[in-house]
Amino acid sequence: MATVQEAIKESLVGSEQPALLTDEAKKTFDKYASHTAPSGERYMTKEDFVSAIAPPDQDYHKIKREQYLILFEVADRRKEGIVNLHDWANFENLLAKPDVEYEIAFRLFDVEGKGSVKYDEFIKLYTANRDPSGIPFDWNSMWASLYLGGKNKRHDLTYPQFSQMLRGLQGERVRQAFHYFDKRGTGFIEPEEFQRIILETSAHKLSDHLLENLHTLCNISVGSKISYANVRAFQNIVRGMDMVDLIVRNATAKSTDGKITRTDFLNESAKVTRFTLFTPMEADILFHFAGLDTTSGRLGLKDFTRVLDPSWRGPKLDASGLLPSTEGLLPTVGSITHGRGFFGQALDAAQNFALGSLAGAFGATIVYPIDLVKTRMQNQRSKVVGELMYKNSLDCAKKVIRNEGFLGLYSGLGPQLIGVAPEKAIKLTVNDLVRSKAKNKNGEITLPWELLAGGSAGACQVVFTNPLEIVKIRLQVQGEVAKNVEGVPRRSALWIVKNLGLIGLYKGASACLLRDVPFSAIYFPTYNHLKTDFFGESPTKKLGILQLLAAGAIAGMPAAYFTTPCDVIKTRLQVEARQGQTHYRGLIHCATTVWKEEGFKAFFKGGPARILRSSPQFGATLAAYELLQNIFPTAGKEKQDAESLSGGIIPAIGMAEQSAPMPYLRSRNALKIIMDLDQNFGRPKIPQGFGQRS
Repeated sequence: MATVQEAIKESLVGSEQPALLTDEAKKTFDKYASHTAPSGERYMTKEDFVSAIAPPDQDYHKIKREQYLILFEVADRRKEGIVNLHDWANFENLLAKPDVEYEIAFRLFDVEGKGSVKYDEFIKLYTANRDPSGIPFDWNSMWASLYLGGKNKRHDLTYPQFSQMLRGLQGERVRQAFHYFDKRGTGFIEPEEFQRIILETSAHKLSDHLLENLHTLCNISVGSKISYANVRAFQNIVRGMDMVDLIVRNATAKSTDGKITRTDFLNESAKVTRFTLFTPMEADILFHFAGLDTTSGRLGLKDFTRVLDPSWRGPKLDASGLLPSTEGLLPTVGSITHGRGFFGQALDAAQNFALGSLAGAFGATIVYPIDLVKTRMQNQRSKVVGELMYKNSLDCAKKVIRNEGFLGLYSGLGPQLIGVAPEKAIKLTVNDLVRSKAKNKNGEITLPWELLAGGSAGACQVVFTNPLEIVKIRLQVQGEVAKNVEGVPRRSALWIVKNLGLIGLYKGASACLLRDVPFSAIYFPTYNHLKTDFFGESPTKKLGILQLLAAGAIAGMPAAYFTTPCDVIKTRLQVEARQGQTHYRGLIHCATTVWKEEGFKAFFKGGPARILRSSPQFGATLAAYELLQNIFPTAGKEKQDAESLSGGIIPAIGMAEQSAPMPYLRSRNALKIIMDLDQNFGRPKIPQGFGQRS
């Protein structure tokens, strides 16, 4: 019981009660306190302290484990380089406070422990920990002066003032960084600049999925750049993640299939929120990042988890579990195959080639009936020659089915499938090779070189495709011959090859060159310019499937139609002439004869069918390729996190975070706030041999 004298003293000068220490905290201290002083008192070293608050079994791919060492400065208030039981009890009690995250940050900068943060000490500690190569921040700006005072009127910050400054710091860092890159004051920056801003200011708070796809933000707006409105909307979504989580959960729970649209989200937001309303742009950004792998517009919890859960681990992490730089986040061929050796890369290339062949075969099969109709329409001689079997393409298809059966639409499909893989491989390889050699120092290529690259690709493919195409065409038309001429046997592809011989297989090659060279010269430059100039593709902007489909379809239309005359001549030369029909002696003779006997319109027979074939074939091939890649991923490509979920169970958003020990969770959240200043905090101070203790 206190004496009267002690009571008077306590009332006058106050007193300090010993920190309460729970049994759990005492056990933790006893477990990790590895040293004993001469007095018999046990204490923690810096490494012991980090092991106590950051268990080795936790996930450290966002904030490195050694960065927790900076919290030792908060626990070691006596500045003795050790933490005793009393210090540990104080730190444990600090972690139990509801506002511990901000108070830890405040105590770190309150170097003298007097209950205020001095400007000079704050700048000194900030400068010592920031990344010197990072985006600069002006502490003399008008925003900073509102909290810290101007150059001649600096003042100390109390805990509430300091906390409020940290609350708004990240937004100011992003604003200054935007101005740093927008030197011309246009209000727009490049996607890779936006990516660097977010990586330096918010990477410790965002999921891998968001970080890896930041550059795609420009996809939701016209052009290939990112406006300040986009940046601010993105910031608002990030700051309101908890509210977004609540809205998404409520809305998906009410949905019959567990999926919601953008409209559902905004409607539920209006019901749940009172003051925090999400703008249409913010909703667009949320659904853009959550729905990168789908075009349906209906998303479920699984899709939103990749955005809302900061611990969501993506597939492109390096060996140490970090996303160290912007270059590491942008998908490139080198980043996927690096480190796997020559044979590993060769296997991946072979597998991709095989998958591309299967996809190409699927696309060719889907549109093959259109190709057969096109061939028969082109080979049909006009009334002048005394023959008109088909009125139009639709009539042709009907008569093929009636006379030859449904399978008649697929006559000659075999050679076509055999030729798909080498045709695509040769064409794409040659085009890419010539383009790469023709690029200047800035990576640009002029239009004449683009035309030459495309034309060269078309010329090289003829060497392989002409023999296969002549066999295919003869198989395509022999069905109608067998129907109209008695005693004509149906020939196999092998018989046709033997009968033609090596020289015969290249009959019509000049016309094939005349068709494929201009086709590729038109197609490839048009396709590339549509992707870059119209859809805004760049090294940091990846186009979606619908954009690629549109670019391929549009590019194929002029290429297919304007080369139809050459295709008509090629078909006439490669089809075996029937009795009573004109035998063409060569390319020029064929062209002049068709003009004379059938007129100019005959050169565009089958033109619409050629156009109709391009779009579905491109779409079917691309869709099949994407599907096959998901079913058979290459060894160099890691599967998506969602595919590895056992039993298809979707984890609750944030569940992984809540399963960790509370001291770790509170310490981690405190570090997130400290790293709002700079993500380099804590990294320079790594003790010798750190991390060897288990």
